[in-house]
Amino acid sequence: MAGKKVIKTALVSVYHKDGLDELLAKLNSEGVKFLSTGGTQKFIESLGYECQKVEDVTTYPSILGGRVKTLHPKIFGGILARRDNEGDQQQMEEYEIPAIDLVIVDLYPFEQTVADASSSEQDIIEKIDIGGISLIRAGAKNFADVVIVPSKAEYGLLLDILNQKGAVTDVEDRRMFASRAFGVSSHYDTAIHSWFEK
Repeated sequence: MAGKKVIKTALVSVYHKDGLDELLAKLNSEGVKFLSTGGTQKFIESLGYECQKVEDVTTYPSILGGRVKTLHPKIFGGILARRDNEGDQQQMEEYEIPAIDLVIVDLYPFEQTVADASSSEQDIIEKIDIGGISLIRAGAKNFADVVIVPSKAEYGLLLDILNQKGAVTDVEDRRMFASRAFGVSSHYDTAIHSWFEK
């Protein structure tokens, strides 16, 4: 398992944008390229940074009312591909899959929607995040090569690392983020399960 990894491309897909601007500024100053969808992409561009659209990579638009945006082999291949695996690298080249080194996610606010007495069942169901939770799991699984920031609570952690080391992480950093990521996904799924049980 390789130790140090340079962050070159970041996929940013967040619900809450607050606190993201400082992190994006630092990533941009380190020469990191951004890839995003919808509102997040517009937010990144509003700060004056270039941002490639996910749909330009996948050649698919956001479909089904936004339910399917990032769920595509060109996105998940870019996250899950093992950088030291020759077969993976050949397939990335063959299928023109871009490597994604950093994934920043902030999930739909499921628990807040459940807690809001005015939320209908349909409102709650639409706040069950599919793409985001999948991105978190993929990034965490491939922590050997990828940094996963699973919620806005971790923005500061990544910023501290960037300020200390530039756009380079150690395997210990990535493992720590992976552990937090599975904590986020576990908590989120537990909340969804609890709601269904009620």
